[in-house]
Amino acid sequence: MVDRQSVTPGNPWVAQLARIQGIQQELPSVATYDLVLEDPTVAEAFKFQPGQFNMLYLPGFGEAAISISSDPSHLASLQHTVRAAGNVTTALSRVHVGDQLGVRGPFGSSWPLEACRGKDVVIACGGIGLPPLRPLIYYMIQHREEFGRVHLLYGARTPGELLFTDEFPPWQAAGIEMAVTVDLGYDDWTGDIGVVPVLFHRLNLNAHKTIVMTCGPEVMMRFVIFEALARGIDPRNIYLSMERNMQCAVGLCGACQLGPKFVCKDGPVFTYEQMEPYLMLEDL
Repeated sequence: MVDRQSVTPGNPWVAQLARIQGIQQELPSVATYDLVLEDPTVAEAFKFQPGQFNMLYLPGFGEAAISISSDPSHLASLQHTVRAAGNVTTALSRVHVGDQLGVRGPFGSSWPLEACRGKDVVIACGGIGLPPLRPLIYYMIQHREEFGRVHLLYGARTPGELLFTDEFPPWQAAGIEMAVTVDLGYDDWTGDIGVVPVLFHRLNLNAHKTIVMTCGPEVMMRFVIFEALARGIDPRNIYLSMERNMQCAVGLCGACQLGPKFVCKDGPVFTYEQMEPYLMLEDL
């Protein structure tokens, strides 16, 4: 089952003030925002599970659902890695350190920590799909003895679009087995070239003790799932994070409805078994 543990401070409809204490420009269109909740009581109560998201509110522009990308054990500040793509996220790209914005959350389901204990784990992601899985990587490093082999399969269009590359060496030193690929390599690129699902061929998996978690472009997730199923992994042990237009975060507006599910409330983390009827529908 998908984990749903969290602490939501106060009224979920009321945005809490947060101050931007740092901005790390990851790529020209992607930045990580380090937020500190202004109310000490709210900050002390705030907890989240890897995979959950917050609604970030900018007056005059609206809200956007953004996955929390920071370490769940370090709650003095909250990190959100954001790509400037829409009205709100583009406005967010123009803020400065010291500015304030509103935060509602945390919301949604999380990655299945309990189901992973004692199992091997494959984390497969592409591009901006790594930030929602970054808290999970931190957690597994801090509780490394509770899990079997942990594989991170990560890809981007070019080497320059890979995120958090300075963290790769410490992740590997902590026991995360990494394979990184790009669609288009530069002259000095010595790593793999190709799509993320191809990296499965490197793995020697025991289908009965492996959990797969994936986030990224939906076409990539489809092929990750195909590779996992081809290796005999149970559909109930394949998890994916759905990125949809989540506007209210509590399942009332219907903007993110997918079949009978609301991505904001029932997800964003689902099992493949739950999503299988919808993932294969063209243009859904």
